Amino acid sequence: MKVFYDEDTYRVIEINGKDTLDNLSNAILNSFNFTHEHMYLFSMDDNPYGDNTYQLNANSDKSTNVSINDIKLVEEQFFLYLYDFGGEWMFSILVEKISSESKYNEPKVLESKGKLEQYPDEDEDYF
Repeated sequence: MKVFYDEDTYRVIEINGKDTLDNLSNAILNSFNFTHEHMYLFSMDDNPYGDNTYQLNANSDKSTNVSINDIKLVEEQFFLYLYDFGGEWMFSILVEKISSESKYNEPKVLESKGKLEQYPDEDEDYF
């Protein structure tokens, strides 16, 4: 999967279909060196606040604790990842390739371009 912040900042992540959307979230956050302290959701269409979303801690079939295989992604499909509802870090995800390999491998970053600072103003003095 190719995870875009913008055209100059992205990660290509290989992840197994048996992994969950929570595992994908962890892989994305780790690849950008973000902390794991905020809520997130995945939207299968272009509306992160619409009905076709999978949200952390949802008490329904739309939980992020669902396997990637179960959401029936297809090659060339785009979907959204919204992390930190206050900071609104929005990433576009492209399903580049779906492999039928049955051997399990941990998620890994295959390609990386650009960097992001989760808290760029952290060192500024406001007093």
